[in-house]
Amino acid sequence: MATWQAHLADLLMRIHFKRPFSRATTAGEARRIMESAAPVLPPGVTFEPGELGGVPGEWARAEGASGRPLLYLHGGGYIACTPKTYRSVTGAYARRGFAVFTPDYRLAPEHKFPAAVEDAHAAWDGLVALGHAPDTLVISGDSAGGGLALALLLSLRDRGQALPAAAVLFSPWTDLAVTGASVTANARREAVLWGPGLEVTGRLYLGDADPKTPLASPLYANLAGLPPLLIHCGSREVLLDDSRRLAERARAAGVRVELRIWPVVPHVWQLMPFVPEAGESMGLAAAFLQAAAA
Repeated sequence: MATWQAHLADLLMRIHFKRPFSRATTAGEARRIMESAAPVLPPGVTFEPGELGGVPGEWARAEGASGRPLLYLHGGGYIACTPKTYRSVTGAYARRGFAVFTPDYRLAPEHKFPAAVEDAHAAWDGLVALGHAPDTLVISGDSAGGGLALALLLSLRDRGQALPAAAVLFSPWTDLAVTGASVTANARREAVLWGPGLEVTGRLYLGDADPKTPLASPLYANLAGLPPLLIHCGSREVLLDDSRRLAERARAAGVRVELRIWPVVPHVWQLMPFVPEAGESMGLAAAFLQAAAA
């Protein structure tokens, strides 16, 4: 059963985000709306600028702790947001024993596919160059960043590079062709995303690329050989079928997958620390990654 805070978050996001976001007419306006909320900073965490593989970004660390390295890829539809937007999530990971680097990867429409994939791969290579064994490292991402995390795994595998120990995906956007039945079925129930806007946003990122190209839409990739995946998604999300179908296809390819679908919570509720389900999700994610990398 969902908490009252989850219901409140659902209502607030409908009023203060979905309505203005659905009316945005330019990428710049959509970016402004997505970056307008101030993150809640977890206590006891420091945020410092950094760079990995030539890609700028930000480190989040618990004060006085080193932490296991985690590469976090933020969401924002490939057109918006920065590491600062996601400090609620990266800080929550830091408080649970991770040193989190969030690359400030290039955004569309100024930088189209595969710029984000190239930056994610460069940041990963930079993390490994610090001397970390790949199988002690983990990655995570949300929404478009969840799809980008999968694209990074595929890029590493296809280049014959060692993969991280595991990945956690929060409400990942895995299908830029926007073919999931939940896009229509959950159009009214979704509290954050506007279904018709997905295709428009995806095209800003894709440019002339095929929306089913695997590094843009990992749902259509051969998923064999990927590390264990944990996927969390809300039952009301338009991207619900992006998670369901990903889990189904990954399992069919022999990948170990844990999928949990949460009632009521809005898209990427992990950004909302006042919602108990956010803390529960972050705790499960941290435990999954720590166990895989141990």
